Amino acid sequence: MRCRILRDIKARQAVANNELTRQAYRYITRNETLPARVRHQAQLQLNAMPKQSSPTFVQNRCVATGHGQGILREFKLCRFQFRLKALNGELPGVKKASW
Repeated sequence: MRCRILRDIKARQAVANNELTRQAYRYITRNETLPARVRHQAQLQLNAMPKQSSPTFVQNRCVATGHGQGILREFKLCRFQFRLKALNGELPGVKKASW
């Protein structure tokens, strides 16, 4: 369970470290005013970057359990952990709805 959380943290760090260069290469490849050769070289450099530096490799996981499904993005918790913490009053601004 812990290894999944560590893998997610590692993937997020890889994305953060390579974000600026990845954005620069993507800008160059999509800029049609530049020569085709330059754009092609930028695309090759973008393809040569590590796969884990791509933002699509980051998967939302629960920070408490490492669960990969039913994640509430705002709290980074799975639905069950969200419910437990909300009922215990550990999440500020969250209370059980009743009408």
